[in-house]
Amino acid sequence: MTYASPSLRIEALLDQRLPAGTKGMAIASAGLPLRSVGEQGWNLLDGDVTLPAAILIDSALRHNASAMAGFAERHNVRLAPHGKTTMAPQLFDRQFEAGAWALTAATPAHLGLYRSVGVPRIIYANQLVDAAAIAFLCEALTADPAFEVICLVDSFRSALLLAEGAKTHGLERRIDVLVELGMVGGRTGLRTADAAVALAERIVDALPTLRLRGVEAFEGIVAFDADGRAKVGALLDSLETAATGIARFVAPLRPILSVGGSAFFPLIVDRFRGLAGDIEIILRSGCYLAHDHGMYEAGRTSPFCHGALDHTPELRPALEIWGHIQSRPEPGRAYATIGKRDISHDAGLPAPIKWSPSGSRTVHALAPEVARIVQLNDQHAYLEIPDDHPLQIGDRIAFGCSHPCTTFDKWRVLHVVDDDYGITEAIATCF
Repeated sequence: MTYASPSLRIEALLDQRLPAGTKGMAIASAGLPLRSVGEQGWNLLDGDVTLPAAILIDSALRHNASAMAGFAERHNVRLAPHGKTTMAPQLFDRQFEAGAWALTAATPAHLGLYRSVGVPRIIYANQLVDAAAIAFLCEALTADPAFEVICLVDSFRSALLLAEGAKTHGLERRIDVLVELGMVGGRTGLRTADAAVALAERIVDALPTLRLRGVEAFEGIVAFDADGRAKVGALLDSLETAATGIARFVAPLRPILSVGGSAFFPLIVDRFRGLAGDIEIILRSGCYLAHDHGMYEAGRTSPFCHGALDHTPELRPALEIWGHIQSRPEPGRAYATIGKRDISHDAGLPAPIKWSPSGSRTVHALAPEVARIVQLNDQHAYLEIPDDHPLQIGDRIAFGCSHPCTTFDKWRVLHVVDDDYGITEAIATCF
């Protein structure tokens, strides 16, 4: 992929040379600049790189970016994807090119990376209480008048830390904040709409170095079932009450209502589409770009995650992890060269999805009723597979994951491939 005029400053990243031992690369590729990987004419199925390797299917990435951007435009909402999913500036660049309004962060390290590549607008979807990070943020806001950031607060104490930091560092601009609303037993966030409105009023009255912008919530910690939908529904009811109550403190600015998560966003947009003219709706879904073969795919097809919208984006899994079959030592069992160091297992075991005979570019589908992983070690996957299946030692096998966030963080470099598995680009992560 050519970056003729990137919106982000990623040239230095592309100039980085691959260190020895980079997983998923040709052993002899040490020292090769990242930008040159796509020029080598390599193909995953020709043995040009060592396995295991992580790949992203370019056509699926492009489809997902376009589908989500179209969804946001149709429903008059803005998209601020969570960068923690990939931590890959090259993929951030794709998301901005597709129309993303901002990028979401959750840690001080995210802030540092995003600013290093020139991300122009950040939603810090967490409580920023780290003094060094607050100092960095104040310096960044002072150095670049065009840079925008919005932070979350869920207590007067967390708001006070931001306000005192701004004063200490002589920040002449106000720091924008959203009051966070949570759910009982959930993560951060005030537990009631009344408490959120009360905090908003106190911030406006007592902390002039902050600028109240609206309200925020994250719903992505519940199951995709009737009980989960009920919890999300109750949270969204509280969120609307809080947004309405806080709006008077935000005027004359248009208040923001922001919600995260990558499964319930169609339900969220459906729930708030009547407010879109008066309130700025911002979605922070992160996993849509890569999608998955597990929980987000289940959420996409679950009626509990959807409202009555005419159309929701049809996302495609883009991320695959390829390994070899290395042993078939007993009946009904095979072992592959991937493990916990290579693919996520926090939201369910990976799923075998494809295989390719050694020495061939032919790719065959693997159905879940034919093969499944029953256990993972650090570098081994235990597969149950029929004795008469043609999969042999040395053949290649691909796995899909559930929850791509915790697969990306296992790779320094992933390959972008075309539909024939030709390698067109190398993507660096910055975890």
